[in-house]
Amino acid sequence: MEETEFQLFPLDDYSISERVSEGRTGVVYKGKNKKTGRLVALKIIKYQRDTEEGGEMLFSALREISLLKQLRHPNIVSLLDVIIGNRKENPKLCYYPILEFLETDLGEYIRSIAPDQYMDPKLVKSYVYQINQALLFCHQRGVIHRDLKPQNLLINKDGLIKLADFGAGRKCGQPGGEICTSGMVTLWYRAPEILLGAPKYSCPIDIWSIGCIFAEMDMKEILFKGDSEIGHLLKIFQILRTPTEEIWKGVSSLPGYTAGFPKWTDFNLKKSVKNLKDDGTDLLGKMLLYDPGQRISAESIAVHPYFNDLDLNVKPFIVESQ
Repeated sequence: MEETEFQLFPLDDYSISERVSEGRTGVVYKGKNKKTGRLVALKIIKYQRDTEEGGEMLFSALREISLLKQLRHPNIVSLLDVIIGNRKENPKLCYYPILEFLETDLGEYIRSIAPDQYMDPKLVKSYVYQINQALLFCHQRGVIHRDLKPQNLLINKDGLIKLADFGAGRKCGQPGGEICTSGMVTLWYRAPEILLGAPKYSCPIDIWSIGCIFAEMDMKEILFKGDSEIGHLLKIFQILRTPTEEIWKGVSSLPGYTAGFPKWTDFNLKKSVKNLKDDGTDLLGKMLLYDPGQRISAESIAVHPYFNDLDLNVKPFIVESQ
C-alpha cells in the first residue's frame, strides 16, 4: 500500500486557539497554520518513557498515524503533517499529528436539534451512506476501526461527514481476517460478540456500531444504553430478544453466555425507530443481526434498496469556524 510522504514543520508554524476534545491517544486543539491561514486540528500525544501506560499510548498514537497515512478517502479525516519532538518545559516526548479541521461532530449535531424536531430523514440516509463508504474503504484494506461512535464522526462546514480517531484501529492482515485482542469499542456501540467474550472478531463489529449510530440519528437517543457490560447486554436483549442457538448458532458456547439470562422473545426494533420506513428498518435489522457471520457487510450495505433515492446534496446547518 502506497503511503503519503509528509514534510515535518516546526510547531512554531502553528498557532493554537482552543481545546476541542480529548480522545484515546491525546488532546485535540484547534489551530491555524501561520503561513497559509488554514485551520487545522493539532492532536498532542504525550508519553512517559518509563511507564507501561505511556508506552501503550505511544504505540496507539503511532498506529493511528500509520493508518491515517494509508487511508486517504473523502469520508476519512486527512492527516496533513506530523511533528515530533520534546517540549522544553516537559521531559515527555510529544507527537503532534496535524489533521484537517472540521467544525463539529455527529454527537454535537444531534444534540443541537430542537427537542420537538428530528434529523431530516434524507440527511440520515446520506450520513449512513457516507459513513459506510469510509468503512467499506477500511474493510477492503483489512482495517477495523473498533471505536465507531458519533463523537468520532466529524462534520465540516459543507456538511460532509468523516470518520476520525483511529487510535483503536487494527489491521487484521487481509479483508475479512480476524483479530483476537479484546474489543475497544465504546460500550453503547459494542457488538454482542465482544460483550459475550468471543475469542475472535472482525469487521462485523464495525457494522454493529454503524447500526447503533443509524438508530441514534433516527431517534435522537442512544438505542442501547446500559451502564455496565451486563446492563448493556440486557438492553440489547430487550429490544432484539434474547439470543438462542436458533437465532445465533454457537452463542451458548461463548464465555459470557449463561442460560440464566432473562428470556425476552419479542423483537421490538421497529417500535424504537419510529421515523424509519420499511427499507430503512430492514437495513438496520441486518446491521444488528446477532450472528456476526450473518450480519450485513459494508459492500452489501452500499447497494441496499434503502439508498435508491439517496441525495448526497442535502446538508445540515453548520456554523463555519473562523
